[in-house]
Amino acid sequence: MMASRRVICDGMAASTMRSSGGILRGFCIVLIALAVVPAKAQQWVPTWTTAPQAGDRDFKHQTVRMVVRTTVGGDTLRVRISNAYGANSLTVGSAHIALRQEGSKIVAGTDRVLQFGGQTSVTIPAGSYAVSDPVSLTVAQLSDLAVSVYVPGTAAKATTHGTGLKTTYISGPGDFTGSADMPAGLTVQSYFWLTDVYVFTEHPTPVIVAFGDSITDGGWSTPDMNRNWPSVLGKLMLSEAGSPRAAVVNEGIGGNRVLHEIVSTNAMARFDRDVIEQPGVAAVIVFEGINDIGAPYGPQGMFRDQIITAADLIGAMRQLIVRSHMRHIKVVGATLTPFIGAVYYAPKGDKVRKAFNEWIRTSGEFDAVIDFDKVIDDPANPGHYKAAYDCGDHLHPSDAGYQAMADAAFAVMRNLVR
Repeated sequence: MMASRRVICDGMAASTMRSSGGILRGFCIVLIALAVVPAKAQQWVPTWTTAPQAGDRDFKHQTVRMVVRTTVGGDTLRVRISNAYGANSLTVGSAHIALRQEGSKIVAGTDRVLQFGGQTSVTIPAGSYAVSDPVSLTVAQLSDLAVSVYVPGTAAKATTHGTGLKTTYISGPGDFTGSADMPAGLTVQSYFWLTDVYVFTEHPTPVIVAFGDSITDGGWSTPDMNRNWPSVLGKLMLSEAGSPRAAVVNEGIGGNRVLHEIVSTNAMARFDRDVIEQPGVAAVIVFEGINDIGAPYGPQGMFRDQIITAADLIGAMRQLIVRSHMRHIKVVGATLTPFIGAVYYAPKGDKVRKAFNEWIRTSGEFDAVIDFDKVIDDPANPGHYKAAYDCGDHLHPSDAGYQAMADAAFAVMRNLVR
């Protein structure tokens, strides 16, 4: 761009110099000087995300206060409210954001009203979402925010995220979005409508998306303690000496499958929405496929016609790699963890897992590989979890297992996103 500007300006100056007394040439020099000023690395990046799912809970004249854990900090925020799976248009009567003190209490003086296009309420069509206007609020990295949403009418089948792992507070009738301590009639561990919190940063901030199923979502980790592997990885990326300042966000969904659906949109269908469309994404860790392998062998026998091969999973992964690389996003393949003893374990399925893992390790098609299988597998009893890393169902890690997975991921990611 600089070279073309200079040619045009020099040409214009040569043709008009005799009649303009050189004024135009001086003007062009100013343009060239402006062109070489480097742009600031300003960007909006997600500091917290969760993947939306179809839900079955209805709300009517109620306030929902949700707690989210930041990765990177900032002093300007905005949120995204999703009605991706709502039965009808969603009217948000009011929404607030604040620093969380404890429980449902917010830190005094930090409550901020969220607006949408300058309005304090917004109606979101079914299948769509709304992004709030920027709001000034200084939030530290690795801290808690409280986001409160009031629906004045009936919100049927609210868009949700089932495995919230943070306590959510649901009021009786009334708008309590600005209350210092919201009167909750009910607590759950799910999110409703809220899918993203963004921060504005003037520093280069790569975003790492953890994309997967319940083991990424954090199933069976200790609630309210941020002990799933993406949360621990995010802490390591921000606290360990010499690590790049990166945001790690979690787009796992419990029960998710790559090629078929159980309770949520399949990974192939949601990948663009949950990964590629996120601003600032530098890398995605893809850790998914165990539910595709295991579900057809489950005790209910509901998915017997959906038996898949390693080649099926490999073909799907190649599509996710291509779609990511087209957006200059690095793709990290994560090997599938052992599952002997799990409710849907079958020897035939384990053969598929092993073949798929071998392709992840050796194909060279990923930008990097995290060998979660090696981390979790018991060398004294191959195919089983190490006892200390098993939550008890032989499929999901304990807190210690999640920590070990995060350590392994950190060893790879700290160098990949520099």
